[in-house]
Amino acid sequence: MRVLVTGAAGFVGGHLIRYLLDETDQEIIGTIYRRSPERSFPANRVHLERLDLREEAAVAEVLARWRPDAIVHLAAQSFVPISWEHPWATFEQNVLTQINIFRGVLSARLDAKILVVSSGEVYGVINPEDLPLDEDTPLRPYSPYGVSKVTQDLLGWQYHRSHDMHIVRVRPFNHIGPGQNEVFVTSSFAKQIALIEAGRQITPLMHGNLDAERDFTDVRDIVRAYWAILNRGAPGEVYNVGSGRAVSIAHILNIFLSLARQPITTQADPTLMRPSDIPKIVCDPAKLLQATGWSPRIPLEQTLQDILDDWRARLNPA
Repeated sequence: MRVLVTGAAGFVGGHLIRYLLDETDQEIIGTIYRRSPERSFPANRVHLERLDLREEAAVAEVLARWRPDAIVHLAAQSFVPISWEHPWATFEQNVLTQINIFRGVLSARLDAKILVVSSGEVYGVINPEDLPLDEDTPLRPYSPYGVSKVTQDLLGWQYHRSHDMHIVRVRPFNHIGPGQNEVFVTSSFAKQIALIEAGRQITPLMHGNLDAERDFTDVRDIVRAYWAILNRGAPGEVYNVGSGRAVSIAHILNIFLSLARQPITTQADPTLMRPSDIPKIVCDPAKLLQATGWSPRIPLEQTLQDILDDWRARLNPA
């Protein structure tokens, strides 16, 4: 079986490819944006293609040449605040790239399973009575990023219905782990702690809204869920992916502070507050569990330890 993973240089793409290398015998093709840094994967198992997924002809050529049996579309603009500043660029990276993949699959007459990665952000404005969020919760996105993910989500359903394509959709909630960009909250906390420990940042540690509660899952559990859904999910269906547990940012920060090698003070930074923020978000992953038997394995405390150790290693290689 030949699997194509878009966004191979990204946070989730890298973890998915490592999972496939460790747990399966799949041949893997990874797409990387032309200006992305090089990724180190075994050359006999992973073939890397540098291209811009916004270019329809380039996407069609890669799909026709490799003829994958499965496609996991991970390439995206995934940071919500950027979407407020660059809404159209977010749409191009999230929606146009997916349309190009669908059209390339149809053009090459591929019979490929496709995983469309939407987001828990599609639920948007959440009322307390909506919690926990299941797949029938109304979609009320409150950011341009959320709207782009609703579009990806519904395009996946539409192409499945219109062209009988084997498309399965997922709505992942907050996923965290080693290797994530520092713009995301857990990675930001860990990097600041590692810098303070190394004497390269003067305390305090800066943070945004600590009252928000989110559904956090280790990225290594997330990619395991993606693979299970791609293989056992029903075409046309959509599945929430998350822990089913809400954790406050304050709790996350307190765990990090307990793992620090020295006392660290903290301070709120108004620039880290979002234009709109939902107090509590937690998903109902029952549909996913029923379809695949998946559940998270990695405890939150272990995830946070791994994120901090990763930043320590990145900042102090010796």
